[in-house]
This record gives sequence, structure tokens and C-alpha cells, in this order.
Amino acid sequence: MDLMKLQKERKRISELSEKDDGKSVTIYGWLYDLRDLGKLRFVLIRDVSGEIQVTGFKDKTDKKVYEVMGKTNRESAVVIKGKVKKSDKAPGGREIIPESFEVLAEADDPLPLDVSDFSKTELPKRIDYRFLDLHRRKVQAIFKIQGTLLQAFREYMIDSGGTEGVFPSIISSSSEGGTELYPLKYFEKNAFLSQSCQLYKQMVACSMEKAFAVFTVWRAEKHNTVRHLNESRQYDFEMAFADEFVVMDELAKVVRYMVSEVLKKNEEELNLLEVKLKVPKTKYLTFAEVEKLMKKEKVGMGKHDLSGEAEKKLGELFPDMIVFVHDWPLAGKPFYIMPKPGKKGEELSAGFDAIYRGMEITSGGQRVHIPELLEERLKANGLKPKDFKSYIDSFRYGAPPHAGWGMGVERLTMTILGLQNIREAVLFPRDRERLTP
Repeated sequence: MDLMKLQKERKRISELSEKDDGKSVTIYGWLYDLRDLGKLRFVLIRDVSGEIQVTGFKDKTDKKVYEVMGKTNRESAVVIKGKVKKSDKAPGGREIIPESFEVLAEADDPLPLDVSDFSKTELPKRIDYRFLDLHRRKVQAIFKIQGTLLQAFREYMIDSGGTEGVFPSIISSSSEGGTELYPLKYFEKNAFLSQSCQLYKQMVACSMEKAFAVFTVWRAEKHNTVRHLNESRQYDFEMAFADEFVVMDELAKVVRYMVSEVLKKNEEELNLLEVKLKVPKTKYLTFAEVEKLMKKEKVGMGKHDLSGEAEKKLGELFPDMIVFVHDWPLAGKPFYIMPKPGKKGEELSAGFDAIYRGMEITSGGQRVHIPELLEERLKANGLKPKDFKSYIDSFRYGAPPHAGWGMGVERLTMTILGLQNIREAVLFPRDRERLTP
């Protein structure tokens, strides 16, 4: 088959309208469903844009075409040419009367899992056969929305003067201190997979004012929860001449823009997933204020962190709001977060977390840009300043105060869509037990 010719002739299913009634068109896609009534065959064809019924008549349709319609397995890739006909009984109000029906790739039968939108197949098995699970409209809807979020993030950042960075994924030492690393051999040296582009985006922002990236991170933590991955992506942002409140404001603006773009471009997908979405407002609370609030609500939280229950409660108390929890205890933040004056043992930091719909979506804050203070903070966190020499030295030549944050791509998708497991928001997840597909 001449695929170039096919591309030129092909009509997307969603594009078919009354203008096409009575005309011969070419479509391609996958055979989603078949009903055989003996003298009548209904085949439902789906492409990425929608679905349409192809109707064959035993006494009218070409004999070979009618035969192929009845024996082609579900999820086979097919090309169909036929006339468009208005039909009140057909899905979408139109059907195609086939003139030719060609199978490009026959699917095995039986299928290893149910690919209907009402599938009850458990998530682990769905991911085992992810290439087939992606035939489901609800799964496609998740990643269409995620695509809109990614595009909107870049649009906002570029329009506001940001420079996109492409940062190294192989590093010589820890970026954050506490997170376990994946070691690897880099010629004669020992190296690690990056757990953050934190240090690099700071260096760029201190020269180019605003830096952003969509960056893959690896964290060798032995967790197995519905909200953590060992390989994930982050929306990263860093800004010079800024403190934590400046970048919190930037975060609120970009998330609002991202959500508004989803509402504008993905109405069909939101309806399919039964998601009610609003552009969020903002709420600012100190860590101490959240502690008092959780005590009143009888919800426990960590000494230097928010518990999952506390995050969930903030989501209940402040629905459709991004809750910024700032003035965080210094002991609960990485070495590169700027300390604030306070009583010994009760020092605060210029760090924050953002809670949205009961889930932490972002951590960030003002960075330490003073070399001597950075060395001091590294030592306090059990790290060796000599391992960070190039990073520390980058702040010796006019590095201004700066701040930033990282926001999980999959975490935000999960939060916005109300998914029960973060693996649903990853095309091919990597966790403690999964390396395939």
C-alpha cells in the first residue's frame, strides 16, 4: 500500500460532517467492535479522533469486503474506503457503506486484556500490555490532557521571558543529599543518574534571569506507593532577583494557565473521564499556621513535614485552591534552601510546598547564593563542599538572590484528573519492581 497516498486521501473520523454525506472517503484505524446479524454486519472503527460505524449488507456489499468484515479480529489495523451516509441509529449520526476493507495488521485473538472503556482489568496487567491498553479512549484522554499541560507550561514560560534548559542526566555527586542515587560507571569514574536539575537551573538563572525545563529524575528510594515513582518528570523553574514569594506567584500563574488551557482544549476528554475542573485560586499559610489548623482538625503531621493526611485535609478545607505552605522548618528542607533567622533548634527556611486538591505538587524556595553560607549548609547536611566545588564557585561572580521550584509532571496530571495511582499518568512506569515494557 502507498502510505504517502493514504495519508493524503485519509479523512479523520472526527472531521466527517454533513458536507461528506454521499461522498466516498478513506479512513483508517482499529476495529473496535463487531456485530454480525447474518445478513447485516456492523463494524465499529476507531481512530485517535473518534469512532464511526461501518455497515455491510450481505446482498449489497461486495462479497469479499463482507467476508473480511466478518472475520477480522478486534483491534486489527484496517483501511476502509466507502460512502458516508447519515444515520440516526449509528454512533455519531453517520456511518460508512464500505467499498473496500483492507487489513494492514491482524491482531491476535484472544486479546490479553479488555480494551473497552469499561474494562475492569487490574492496573498491573494493563501496564504489562500498555501498548494495547493505550487503545482505550480513557487512557488516551489522560495523555492528551498531559500533552496540553506540557505545551501550556512551555508556552507560559517562553511568553514570560524564560529560557528552556536541557540539563545533564549524569552527575558526579548528590544534588539533594538525602535521596538515594542510582550509581553507574562513567569510564574510569563513578557517577550517578540525576535526581534533580536543581543545581544546573540555578546556574542558568543567575545568568539568564529565568530558566525552565521539563526534566527526567531518578530516585532510588525503596517506596511502593500510589503517588511515588523511581523515574519521573518535573516541570522545573528558577528565577533570579527573586525570593520564595515571587516564585510562588509565578507557580500560581503557570498552573492557572495550564488548567485554563485544559478546560479550553480538552473538554471532550474531561467529560470522558468525568472530571470537574476549575481554574484554582491561591491560599498562603505558614507551616506553624498549618500545625495549629491540623491540631484543631485532629490530624497528625510530621515534625518537619506535612503528612499525607494533612495534605488531604488542606484539600478538603480549601477546595480548588493552591495552598502555599511557607516559612518551613529548616530541618525539613535541602541544603540549598535559604535559612531564615530564628531560635536555635527552631530555625525556619525560605522554603515552601504547594498543596493542590489534597496533594503536594511542588516544593521550592529561595536558594542559598552566598558561597560561604552554602559551604556551611552542606556540612550541616553531612555533605562535602569539595564534591560541589563547581556549583559553589558559580556563585562567586555576581550571583543574585534567586528562587525556584520543581513540580511533578505525573503528580500534577494525577491530581488534576483525580487518578487513584500515579502509574496511570505515566506511559511506561518505572518503579521498584517494574523495568518492562
